[in-house]
Amino acid sequence: MLVAAAVCPCPPLLVPDVAAGAAPELDSARTACSDALAVLAASRPDRLVVIGPGAEEGLERYPAGSAGDFRGFGVDVRVRLGTGGDGDRPLPPSLAVGAWLLGRANWADAPVEGLAVGERLAPARCAEAGREIAARAGRVALLVLGDGSACRSVKAPGYLDDRAAAFDERAARALGSADTGALAALDEGLAYELKAAGRAPWQILAGAAEGAGLEGRLLHEDAPYGVAYFVAAWS
Repeated sequence: MLVAAAVCPCPPLLVPDVAAGAAPELDSARTACSDALAVLAASRPDRLVVIGPGAEEGLERYPAGSAGDFRGFGVDVRVRLGTGGDGDRPLPPSLAVGAWLLGRANWADAPVEGLAVGERLAPARCAEAGREIAARAGRVALLVLGDGSACRSVKAPGYLDDRAAAFDERAARALGSADTGALAALDEGLAYELKAAGRAPWQILAGAAEGAGLEGRLLHEDAPYGVAYFVAAWS
């Protein structure tokens, strides 16, 4: 059963070594992520699953001990997802960010695994995957990584799209109130057009939280660089 969730953005810029001189610009997001992870720790889960975008299609699982790094972003920072044997594939960037956040929080209280989600995974399959995850242990917690639209300004990766602000407002409201129905209703096609990589991970969260009676809090909302970042805690 799902007992808690932390929702965090997943830009590699969250890692100060990657952001370099721009690191202070995301200090408030890092602080909010730490607060959300504290909610996970307080829930004392039997199992933690880190979910983020990155699979080419479908779902790809990463066992505890899977390693990743940020050398593709110009820095030799290496991370590991929990403890255990080495996985046979490197973590995708979103899960590497998750591993970095967990390491920063000194997370060591529950078995951890990673799940990378294809950007076009259908909402119904996302919900099914969430329900399967929630049923794996008596107390399950999720660290859910993903960004909102990348179309909030002319300098954004997807340029300016007039639909982006309304999409992000709906997502922020749903994440902040633990509204699983509203998350499940986010439009897959529109999310893809707006480059909102968090849509599928959020809909897995919605499936996992069905019937759990969790309450949500939105801890951070911003759109630096034209990309929407949200931090929320559910418990």
